[in-house]
Amino acid sequence: MIKTLSPLRLLAIALCAPIACVLPLTAAVPARPNIVLIVSDDHGTDALGCYGNRVVKTPHLDALAEDGTRFTHAFGTTASCSPSRSVMLTGQQNHRNGMYGLQHQDHHFSSFDEVKSLPVRLRQAGYRTARIGKFHVAPEAVYAFETVLSSGGANDPASLGRSPVEMATQSRAVLASADPRPFFLYFATDDPHRANAILPGGKPTFDTYPAPNRFGNRDRGYPGVTEIKFRPEDVVVPPFLPDTPTCRAELAEYYQSVARLDQGVGRLIALLKETGRYDNTLIVYLSDNGPAFPGAKTTLYDPGIRLPLIVRAPGRTRPGAVQSAMVSWADLTPTLLDVAGALPAGATNEFDGRSFRPALDGAPIADRDEVYASHSLHEITMYYPMRAVRTRHHKLIHNLASGLVFPSALDLIQSPSWIGVTRAGGTVFGRRPIAQFLRRPAFELYDLQTDPDEVVNLADDPAHQELKNELAGKLRAFQERTVDPWRHKWIYE
Repeated sequence: MIKTLSPLRLLAIALCAPIACVLPLTAAVPARPNIVLIVSDDHGTDALGCYGNRVVKTPHLDALAEDGTRFTHAFGTTASCSPSRSVMLTGQQNHRNGMYGLQHQDHHFSSFDEVKSLPVRLRQAGYRTARIGKFHVAPEAVYAFETVLSSGGANDPASLGRSPVEMATQSRAVLASADPRPFFLYFATDDPHRANAILPGGKPTFDTYPAPNRFGNRDRGYPGVTEIKFRPEDVVVPPFLPDTPTCRAELAEYYQSVARLDQGVGRLIALLKETGRYDNTLIVYLSDNGPAFPGAKTTLYDPGIRLPLIVRAPGRTRPGAVQSAMVSWADLTPTLLDVAGALPAGATNEFDGRSFRPALDGAPIADRDEVYASHSLHEITMYYPMRAVRTRHHKLIHNLASGLVFPSALDLIQSPSWIGVTRAGGTVFGRRPIAQFLRRPAFELYDLQTDPDEVVNLADDPAHQELKNELAGKLRAFQERTVDPWRHKWIYE
């Protein structure tokens, strides 16, 4: 018996050919939804209502989670801005795509010319593509968007990326366009990144000690934003940070920046609804890395790489779902291409991640119990390559240059939270001894069930050598299959 295809299925086939096509999430949903990827800057799970913080104000992101799926085990592959964004937008680890460190100023890292990014692939698949806010990757030809709504200078106090409601308003033309093609909007804020202060003579610095960094907050506020201020005594100090008045004051500023970001997300979602695009738009919210505090950003400890991921998929059948599958930002490009019906057939060698599309609506998926991370550099002077494998219960970090003192980024070493502890002669930052933070052995092995703060290193414990060797084997295999230039250190060191 010959089965007659529905008009909807015939349309999906026509639109997806000649690239591989997949069935939509439900039979009632068009095969090619719009895609909005919202990327915040240095936002951890520590400062989101839907992830358990009852002080910070994130009602719009919380509502998105209630209408979609909240991932509890989502991981960036590196806690550094440009490298992390390059992984999101290529599906390749930074050591494979060439974005080893920060893109801007004298750091000058760029992806290889032959890399094919998500916006390029989606445009070739018939999507119109647009970006607004922070960009922070290069070269532009590799990460080309059809429409650039703002230039998005990195950490520029005058950038539109600090004004998320304005960003949303400026995006309306993309959402409301009569162009019949589906759209991909890359919406990237500068919030809640630390802000540069300008010293006399025009030299920028993050050092405002003893006053807290403002995290982009300013006395005159931002258009369309109701600034929400927090009292230092009310904030929740996460275990990796010291409970000091200086740190609490900084967390209060960080929360205010997060609340402003949330209002921009709320405005963007309101515009999707006003323009009739909400129901057929896949909305993804995530951050490039954890908050800009020592012990999180630029490390492979969980505060730096375990991140928020909230997804609202068209046709979702499980609103408010909580998804425990372990996924990483290397999986993001394959997943979005899969949703768009644009995942190349047999493309497993093109990506270091794989699609987790069935998990978007909260459905359980198998074989998602480990992720990999790769940090090479942050600033050009911060050579400290690290590779890590994290399972549900353990993490092994390989410090490939363990003889060096761990280098600190300017926004961390100049943070009042760090300065306040070190000037007072403190020896512990949060729950980690500072000496242990600065000088690290070749391997760090942690039992995340008994030691979630990753302080007790079991790498030399005789009882854990079998586990260490097993995880080290996984790391070496990961480096081989992702063409990691540092894989040769297994041989010559």
